Amino acid sequence: PRPLYHFFFLKGIILEYVQGGEPKTRSIDLLDLRPDTDAIALVEEIQKGEPLITASCKEHVVHLVQRLQEKLGEKEDHKFCLFKVLRAHILPLTNVAFNKSGSRFITGSYDRTCKVWNTASGEELRTLEGHGNVVYAIAFNNPYGDKIATGSFDKTCKLWSTETGKCYHTFRGHSAEIVCLSFNLQSTLVATGSMDTTAKLWDVEKGEETVTLSGHSAEIIALSFNTTGDRIITGSFDHTVAVWDVGTGR
Repeated sequence: PRPLYHFFFLKGIILEYVQGGEPKTRSIDLLDLRPDTDAIALVEEIQKGEPLITASCKEHVVHLVQRLQEKLGEKEDHKFCLFKVLRAHILPLTNVAFNKSGSRFITGSYDRTCKVWNTASGEELRTLEGHGNVVYAIAFNNPYGDKIATGSFDKTCKLWSTETGKCYHTFRGHSAEIVCLSFNLQSTLVATGSMDTTAKLWDVEKGEETVTLSGHSAEIIALSFNTTGDRIITGSFDHTVAVWDVGTGR
């Protein structure tokens, strides 16, 4: 396994790593952590039973534990204030989404575009233009964040480069509006759900349709891959949820 990075949540640490080309996670609970705990000794103890924490990343893990201790010592009297208001589009927005780190976010709109923004500065980084109708569904390929998918009322889904704004592929095949989409965690497939009652899976690299999921009797308005990417669920106006095999479309 090759560790990618580490981050903390609540009272624990999640280790993210790649094994066999697939992103995986392992969580370490720190339920007994206190502000006065010896962070170095704690990490050394965890390191004995956790091969993912190598000598090279030990210092970083200690730093994260110390930051978590700082959070534990803070008083719970936070005051929240408005950070920024962005006049993003001339026409109403349809959707918003962060990349995994939160450094970038995207907005979809009735103006037929998707815009990419710098979260901290509020600067508009680029506009993704090319759809012929409302851009309704948008997503980053998290955790990577280097690609963006947009689904439109023009019945197409487009795949874009986050950094350059280049359109890699335009996926055509739906006979009605696309209203939901999602990448699998491995970033090899993007799924689209449509008012035509079907969902389609598309190969991110080749730009080709891999399978059509047919069976709902009304619009598909929500879908989601599981973590391993071998199952996908779809929710429909026909009052049902369907679980599908990604490889066969069954």
